[in-house]
Amino acid sequence: MGNIAVEIQDVSKRFRLYHQKYTSLKERVIHAGRTPYTELWALRDIGFEVEEGQTVGILGRNGSGKSTLLKCVCGVLQPTEGQVVVRGKLAGLLELGAGFQPDLTGRQNIYLNGSLLGLAKSDIDKVFDEVVAFAELDQFIDNQVKFYSSGMYVRLGFAVAVNVDPDVLVIDEVLAVGDERFQRKCLDRVKEFQTEGRTIIFVSHSPDQVRAICDQAVVLSDGRMVGHGTPGEAVRIFREHLLEAGDILALGHGDDEAGQAEEAGPITVTTTDSSHPIRITEVTVEHPGTGERPYLITDEPLTVSLQYSAASVMTASFVVEIRDDQSKVLLRTVSGDLGAPLEIPAGTGTVSFQWATFPFLDGVYDVSAGVEHQAGAQLYDWKESAAKLEVMNPTKNVGLLNLPVGVTLVPDR
Repeated sequence: MGNIAVEIQDVSKRFRLYHQKYTSLKERVIHAGRTPYTELWALRDIGFEVEEGQTVGILGRNGSGKSTLLKCVCGVLQPTEGQVVVRGKLAGLLELGAGFQPDLTGRQNIYLNGSLLGLAKSDIDKVFDEVVAFAELDQFIDNQVKFYSSGMYVRLGFAVAVNVDPDVLVIDEVLAVGDERFQRKCLDRVKEFQTEGRTIIFVSHSPDQVRAICDQAVVLSDGRMVGHGTPGEAVRIFREHLLEAGDILALGHGDDEAGQAEEAGPITVTTTDSSHPIRITEVTVEHPGTGERPYLITDEPLTVSLQYSAASVMTASFVVEIRDDQSKVLLRTVSGDLGAPLEIPAGTGTVSFQWATFPFLDGVYDVSAGVEHQAGAQLYDWKESAAKLEVMNPTKNVGLLNLPVGVTLVPDR
């Protein structure tokens, strides 16, 4: 085991939710200065360690305590119980605009944030041009940040955080606010930090991003840690808890407002008694060599079958994902995207996805499958790494796919 960069030791955080406030002197005297409130425990007994050089992701639904935990790590909030120990210089990028003074210019906010991170003015002078260049705010750096767009806020905040030479970088899911090009730029910088052996803790709304970037992941649910392990295992637990809660999956949307709402009170989650009207009971992979050899030969036909059990007549879409050994999604197929969603009778049955030729080259791939609402808004069931697909490539082609190609030579005359 390497040196420990961050220790989160049995951390709990309690907030008081006041139902009404007495503003007049008479009211305060009548109630003897006591204001009624209820207690909300945003975090309960959270404990794990992050080794130096590790990248740890935090997954959880809205209101699970993710942003509150990051604020405790950054020192913005003090735990009610337990403690957080950080070794080395920490830079944090929390919710949109955190740490910025709206009436100051971008230039002034860079120096303000740098000083809060413990840098002398001479140190900030050295990195100032890099911060502005990364944020792409040359023309606006002397404007007050209250006139910045949300994307400009994010760019400036991330640029400061990654250019102050931190040992530990903490990032909330505000990166979802930036445009796609800037998100790629930020991810490239995160990978540079990983290569340099820096420690990173971040919240992401994307399980696939956690798979691709993280060494370990933590899953929070209702303020408690319900999972801690490899990214694949954490994603499985995360999706299981979404299903148990009957949550609506906000596909393509982050929950970066969760941290702001956590301090004001719990977030209302849509739950219905019919959140599990259909289940996937088994996933099987078949090819011409099934039963005789464990692998499919490149360009052979492939069938992935999903056995299901439906409680009533319904319309839904089935999903198949195929990932490589780095958990990167190589193929995602949704039945609803191929035409009309399937009309499913009550009872059991099988839905088959069929490829006349499967062009993948050598490798062992994970097959995951699920079933979702016809509009893709709610996930009914999901089977993570439900089957394995091994492919053997008999050709000399290298890469990922074996695609038909023609070669023509036309000499000049």
